[in-house]
Amino acid sequence: MPPSNDMSNQAPPYSSYGYPSMQPAYRQGPASHTDSSPSQDLYSQSNYQQYSQPFPNLSQLSAALGGLSGVPELEVESLRPVNLLQERTLLPPRPLEAPEPNLTPDLKKVNCSPHVTSVTGSMMVRAQSLTTVDLLISLFNTAFCSLSVLFILTVSIAFRLQIITTLLFLSYLVPDEFMYNPVSRSYGEPHRRPEVQNSTVEFIASSDYMLRPPQPAAYLFVLDVSHNAVEAGYLKYFCESLLENLDRLPGDTRTRVGFLTFDSTIHFYNLQEGLSQPQMLVVSDIDDVFIPSHDSLMVNLKESKELVQDLLNSLPAMFSQTRETHSALGPALQAAFKLMSPTGGRVTVFQTQLPTLGAGLLQSREDPNQRSSTKHLGPATDFYKKLALDCSGQQIGVDLFLLSSQYADLSSLACISKYSAGSIFYYPSFHYIHNPAQLEKFQKDLERYLSRKIGFEAVMRIRCTKGLSIHTFHGNFFVRSTDLLSLANVNPDSAFAVQMSIEDSLADSSLACFQAALLYTSSKGKRRIRVHTLCLPVVNQLSDVYAGADVQAITCLLANMAIDRSISSSLSDARDALINAVVDFVNSYKSNVSSLQQSGLVCPSAMRLFPLYIHALLKQKALRTGTSTRLDERVFAMCEFKTQPLQQLMRMVHPDLYRLDNMSDQGALHLNDTVVPQPHLLHLSAERLSRDGAFLMDCGNVFYLWIGKCCSDMFIRDVLGIPNYASIPPNMTHIPELETTLSERVRAFVDWLQDNRAFTCLLFVFLFFCRDDGSAKATFFQQLVEDRSESSSSYYEFLQHIEQQMSK
Repeated sequence: MPPSNDMSNQAPPYSSYGYPSMQPAYRQGPASHTDSSPSQDLYSQSNYQQYSQPFPNLSQLSAALGGLSGVPELEVESLRPVNLLQERTLLPPRPLEAPEPNLTPDLKKVNCSPHVTSVTGSMMVRAQSLTTVDLLISLFNTAFCSLSVLFILTVSIAFRLQIITTLLFLSYLVPDEFMYNPVSRSYGEPHRRPEVQNSTVEFIASSDYMLRPPQPAAYLFVLDVSHNAVEAGYLKYFCESLLENLDRLPGDTRTRVGFLTFDSTIHFYNLQEGLSQPQMLVVSDIDDVFIPSHDSLMVNLKESKELVQDLLNSLPAMFSQTRETHSALGPALQAAFKLMSPTGGRVTVFQTQLPTLGAGLLQSREDPNQRSSTKHLGPATDFYKKLALDCSGQQIGVDLFLLSSQYADLSSLACISKYSAGSIFYYPSFHYIHNPAQLEKFQKDLERYLSRKIGFEAVMRIRCTKGLSIHTFHGNFFVRSTDLLSLANVNPDSAFAVQMSIEDSLADSSLACFQAALLYTSSKGKRRIRVHTLCLPVVNQLSDVYAGADVQAITCLLANMAIDRSISSSLSDARDALINAVVDFVNSYKSNVSSLQQSGLVCPSAMRLFPLYIHALLKQKALRTGTSTRLDERVFAMCEFKTQPLQQLMRMVHPDLYRLDNMSDQGALHLNDTVVPQPHLLHLSAERLSRDGAFLMDCGNVFYLWIGKCCSDMFIRDVLGIPNYASIPPNMTHIPELETTLSERVRAFVDWLQDNRAFTCLLFVFLFFCRDDGSAKATFFQQLVEDRSESSSSYYEFLQHIEQQMSK
């Protein structure tokens, strides 16, 4: 997005929205470009030879891109002026797709999928006059996402060209090994190798990429067994789920597991092969935690499987009568660190209350009148951050499951996962009887968590074309250097955002290239390097940049920046900065691109949803005002913004709303003999609902099905298996499988929505059936972001406010 030159409205430019460039722990200096080039002595080795077959040079590539500036299709559609105050229907029929870079067919074929790597714009501007201005450039990467096709290669030579080899081939020296094509088994055609023909490839790494032998898959479960935990009832369901998924834990014959429980003391479990039953070892000195045995607490799963099963079957009953109310979480984590340090691995922590004993104890800080206070959004102690950094240094990732009915200071506890590349799961008001929806979500999340793919002792490096530099990362990790992230664990459901700036002119470049390389150890003990590559055309005119803008990626980048701003400054400053972003954008378009002297709020078609998305963002739990949002829920929403894949994040910001009762086969997909209807998207406003309809809202991790009072009995009978509206039970959470045409169509559409999640095809969701007079109605209507609420404006009022700010 280009910057604005109009400062009359006092809205800061994109480079200085008041956002800090990075939190202290993530702050980077100027990025060095030396890493992107091979060392000089690499090419002096005797096994490299000149490859003389002609490749297209830069001028030829530039010509092949076609004249981007003034492309009629782009000018007509993407740059079509839209008056936001007059046009009411802005949503496309189907969810937005990322704009495609205007590249040749050959380059498009080998460019990274936007489901893997997205960028805020599909074109880069080379204008010298803009080289000193920070543009909103950001890369969203799900480096370890599940892929249907992945080329795996074995190479004995670590080889890297000065530019990204998968996209540009010039006359460079290449090693002998690179001359051979392992797919066609032919010699002399390096340009046909899989890593050149595919944007994502994985290499089996040589010993050069190992500081030690690859670690085994190691899993330690740290379980809260205090009275509060027993009352919540999670332990029984955890044990049942782990028993069911024990054989699905990623790993091999070396896989190791261990268990640790805690209340006011810490309990270890001897599971050494040969014992007749598990042995509990209790450490009551929480001020000086020690490991009672170093050989029998982390055991080989295959050898001690029966003992592990015995322990899981007996754990719920062991603590069912406990009256111990204290929680020594900090000492338990210290013990876990000592236990896992020799190998590294994954620590999974289950916590149900505020830690009250030992290191890391916390006091309640939630004041209902100050739930948005900056001092409460940040951690109360640096204990968990310091411990997380120690864990990261020993290749230990810590995942946190917080199942709490009361305030638990997630802003402090989250640090243990944030800085160790872990994941955070939160279940507010969890109770196995009183909150069955949360219980079901916990069970399905846990099943996915235990069986999903995992990588250990990983690092990820981001490279980009000379002239671009990295200055901010967003996500859960530890920053090792300017372009290198340390990731003790990686999983397919987490994403990272990389914020960049233009440091030098791109005048000599026809393409801007980006590459993410993830080095990790698989659960089978193989060291691998997964490489994702993306290139964008470099253009001359700002209008081309507007035409190629990815409004969803821009929104998510601003969301990440706003989260940082909320913590470092204040929530109100973050909200003001988001509003200023819209004002500045519209002014920039009006002064730099638009040749029409139109009054009103005008923006290009490609960015017509930008104000709507920012308005929706301001209504999310992470950034909305008022005291109704509990502090832990606000902090968890902030954590999700930092780690969710872009497509998932956008469904959370602006859910997709469909009408189901009048679906037709027009435009339907035909997949494997299944007809999948494609109903059109609806604006998130109550005026789009009707009492005689049924509406599905996709919020990313939950579906809401709203049934109107006058909805057809035939729909209710054929889809829900219930005679009429009055018979719908209030706690219904599934669509039954019925042998009716309408049931098959609805289930096919819902299944397609689930399967279409690019970040994981196994995402579990559940449904709230919102009767018009039911308790879930308020939750459903909160997602109708275009409507006015007690504490926030409507979308039309928001646009009027933007217009007023522009006139100042």
